[in-house]
Amino acid sequence: MITRRQLIRTMLMVTAFVTTSLGRLDRTVSLVWSKTGKRILEKGTPMDSLMHANPANLDTSSLETTPIEEFDVMGETTYSVDLQKWRLRIDGAVQNPAEFTYEEILALPVLELNALLICPGFFAYNGKWKGFSVAKLLEEVGVGREATRVKFTGSRGFQRKSRRFELDEVMSGQLFLAYGVNDITLPERHGFPLRLVAEGHKGRRWVKYVDTITVVA
Repeated sequence: MITRRQLIRTMLMVTAFVTTSLGRLDRTVSLVWSKTGKRILEKGTPMDSLMHANPANLDTSSLETTPIEEFDVMGETTYSVDLQKWRLRIDGAVQNPAEFTYEEILALPVLELNALLICPGFFAYNGKWKGFSVAKLLEEVGVGREATRVKFTGSRGFQRKSRRFELDEVMSGQLFLAYGVNDITLPERHGFPLRLVAEGHKGRRWVKYVDTITVVA
């Protein structure tokens, strides 16, 4: 006859076995998920732990929004614009080149997206970005059949910075232009009046102070 003590000991052994097995199963599931190309970031993941990560490999849907006070920048140089004169220009391989004032930009259909910005080795933060679809804007002006890429250019005084992206990526809606972050107007040091939000790309491709979109053949 099995004594009560033996029964309890058996139950404890079974519980320990099940717990260990579930732990192994959990690690297996995590490994399988990682093979899909995305690492799930749990709520509370330290931003410092992501400074060397590739954002294209991360699922950030559970990450909290980083407070604006914790946002950092590469370099302290800022560029001021005169909104009365400022225009967003769309040119290149388009059917109807166009210019938009800041007021006209704010009147476009609004998009909001949480996206992780990583500058390798320096900082990482997850912002709630507010802006508009570049794809929709390009559809309005008409993209030429010969088009292959889209170039975003921003000013910094006498300096200009440009980054190119494949047309298919832009038209899929993966990139958009932001004029707000974390429920406030985009701060000057972060690219006011417009900053490219390139989810899945590292920070060096998130062009600030964007004033020109050029469709390239």
